[in-house]
Amino acid sequence: MGRAGRLSTFLLFCPALLWLGLLIVAPLVDMGALSVSERVSSDEFRFGFANYATFFEEPVYWQTFARTAGFAIIVTAATLVVAFPTALYIAKQAKGMGRVALFTLSLLPFWVSELVRTLGWMILLRESGLISGLLQWLGLAQGRVELLYNDGAMLVGLVYGGLLFMLIPLINALDSLDEHLVEAGLDLGGSRWTVMRRIIIPHAMPGIVAGSIVVFMLTIGNFATAVLLGGKNSLWFTQAIYDQFITRFDWPQGAAFGFMLLGLSSVLVWLGLKLTGQSLTRSLQQP
Repeated sequence: MGRAGRLSTFLLFCPALLWLGLLIVAPLVDMGALSVSERVSSDEFRFGFANYATFFEEPVYWQTFARTAGFAIIVTAATLVVAFPTALYIAKQAKGMGRVALFTLSLLPFWVSELVRTLGWMILLRESGLISGLLQWLGLAQGRVELLYNDGAMLVGLVYGGLLFMLIPLINALDSLDEHLVEAGLDLGGSRWTVMRRIIIPHAMPGIVAGSIVVFMLTIGNFATAVLLGGKNSLWFTQAIYDQFITRFDWPQGAAFGFMLLGLSSVLVWLGLKLTGQSLTRSLQQP
């Protein structure tokens, strides 16, 4: 590549590099520097790791993170269970306009913001909402039923919010599955479950890994859905970060908690890849 070609390539990537540098890298570097600033007085700081030590010294913080991480794993697994049959049907069974219609219906809820979707669930789950009224009409409840502000409501909202991000990688992976392999497996005496376990799921594994990583990271970093549906006692780690920044105005501590969330969640993703024997590179390079 000549000098003109290298210059053209550099200019082509300049917008992306500026975007990454100014809006992602620079804020992270600034927040990292802030996280290692120990407050000496009201307007004096020094370098130190006391903000990180607070995370381990105060049980409420690491217990809240452990609860958040555990819940995010459950949400990811539930999202996969809901999304896989849907993705398989759209990729291999639906044809023509039916496939387009199903995919459009999957996209439709995401044409509005996360906050609007969460408020919609609050309207449905409140004690005077549609679900409570339906339970009373069916005779399953004697009075109004409050379905909000608990782990169940939070689970429903988070699975709903992550569904599309699991569907797209799965559809992309399953779409490339050769149907003749499935037919051969059935012709050779394999049951539907055996074909699913030995052919379909291994072929879809890159999509499963990619979707699970995205859903897990989105869930563990979620704020609005977890707080609004789970209530003030939801014990979500992003709520602790919010409290440090907004309620206590302790930005160094909030920055340290933010980096702890980023670091520990990345470690969990790495462990998940190692335990399942999968590769992030292969998942990102799925057809």
